[in-house]
Amino acid sequence: MRVKICGLTTLDTLSGAINAGAAYVGFVFYEKSPRHLSIEKASQMAKAVPEGICKTALVVDPTDNDLDLLLDKIPVDMIQLHGHESAERVSEVKDKFGLPVMKAVGISDESDLIHLNEYSRISDQILVDAKPSKNSILPGGNGLSFDWRLLAGRRWATPWMLAGGLNPDNLIEAAKLTGATQFDVSSGVETSSGVKDIKLISDFIQAANGEL
Repeated sequence: MRVKICGLTTLDTLSGAINAGAAYVGFVFYEKSPRHLSIEKASQMAKAVPEGICKTALVVDPTDNDLDLLLDKIPVDMIQLHGHESAERVSEVKDKFGLPVMKAVGISDESDLIHLNEYSRISDQILVDAKPSKNSILPGGNGLSFDWRLLAGRRWATPWMLAGGLNPDNLIEAAKLTGATQFDVSSGVETSSGVKDIKLISDFIQAANGEL
């Protein structure tokens, strides 16, 4: 199983994720998020990531100018679109910036599954996340899960990753119910909002590797 630790904000927790065996590390560029990074800090952190670990930039409804500013300073490997971007916008970003694009899709009930089919045809990966509540200011990282049974037996040609409410204690159950082999975690390895914990990061990755 491959794990993405998203919303890293310090070099210490970044090192913890790398040393524990994370396949992806995620940096958040969304000012309303407690995990938001400045371009300068993100550049410093991204340059500390060894080759072979995918550096992902999470952005929300970015303009081309937003992406130009980020990618000019930060050596990332994948763009994660976590807003209301259309399939056409996903395609535009891929063509213009020449990087793989992961599209996050929020799920609350079976009617949302059609969007997974739509985005899987154009995205390089899809992130299946819990749909935020109407009052939430954050598109993800809210610690919410959805009924994982909705994904049972479903597959897409595009690689996909499960997110939403995951933690070291429920990861194996989520894998069994969904068949997922890639997992994204943020709040589930935090001691408070935006504050990652190195031991929880290690525990999560160990659970994914069947070591807990």
